[in-house]
Amino acid sequence: MTSKGPEGEHPSVTLFRKYLRIRTVQPKPDYGAAVAFLEERAHQLGLSCQKVEVAPGNVVTVLTWPGSNPTLSSILLNSHMDVVPVFKEHWSHDPFEAFKDSEGLANPTDAFTVFYSERSPWWVRVTSTGRPGHGSRFIEDTAAEKLHKVVTSILTFREKERQRLQSNPHLKEGAVTSVNLTKLEGGVAYNVVPATMSASFDFRVAPDVDLKAFEEQLQGWCQAAGEGVTFEFAQKWTKPRVTPTDDSNPWWKAFSRACKDMNLTLEPEIFPAATDSRYLRAVGVPALGFSPMNRTPVLLHDHDERLHEAVFLRGVDIYTRLLSALASVPTLPGDS
Repeated sequence: MTSKGPEGEHPSVTLFRKYLRIRTVQPKPDYGAAVAFLEERAHQLGLSCQKVEVAPGNVVTVLTWPGSNPTLSSILLNSHMDVVPVFKEHWSHDPFEAFKDSEGLANPTDAFTVFYSERSPWWVRVTSTGRPGHGSRFIEDTAAEKLHKVVTSILTFREKERQRLQSNPHLKEGAVTSVNLTKLEGGVAYNVVPATMSASFDFRVAPDVDLKAFEEQLQGWCQAAGEGVTFEFAQKWTKPRVTPTDDSNPWWKAFSRACKDMNLTLEPEIFPAATDSRYLRAVGVPALGFSPMNRTPVLLHDHDERLHEAVFLRGVDIYTRLLSALASVPTLPGDS
């Protein structure tokens, strides 16, 4: 880790720059090129690899880690450059039924954020139907009037959650439910009152929310607006899980101890958005979201998203030590 590149740049930085030039952004991500990059790097390191789909449309590359420690089986690198160590706690049953350490967020302070759960994404489209007519008339029971009532109800709920977050200094964003109005559709002309209008919302539901009761609340808002108002889901995650962050979880115990040995201050939180970790937690895999990027503003998907070279290189060293610590977790009772 001390050698320099042709122009004095650290080779890890040079490699990362090369990876970043691959276009993996939506709406047309070149995941094939990203996977090919990782496969080529694996071959350079003498690692065997295979491609595995861990979520719909999301391929990661599995790099087999050769070594004497039987606990550490593989390193997964997905197309977003997440390091995902997979340990064979239950390898005979499912190669992913073990432990995952993956996506996190930056932290502008000296501390490092680690995520043990995440909010459930609910993408909801509310459709309102009503009486159509000419735009010059006072038409009763229009689609717009009823849709306005639902929008008002949902945005009122949004404001209550926002105030709950701001009024409690112990709460983080992931601990409350957020919602944003993201699309409005309807109408064919300025002088025609439409028979149908719709509004789309992006809900991120906190993991402690009763999902059945919350869906009933959505139904109640639509019913209160009047007849002909319905909703449907474009996405609905219903399996929120929480990874224990105490000594009952041997992976957390090893993770937190290694961080303590490195004098890292950890701030456990609920991830405010969604990551692939939710698929693994849903099948019983303990998962922590951790990106060692402190003293860095949270610029996720921003126009000027960036990472200081020193923070990046320190993160490489942190991961190196974490992998060693996690690979040393003994086989649990009952495991083959």
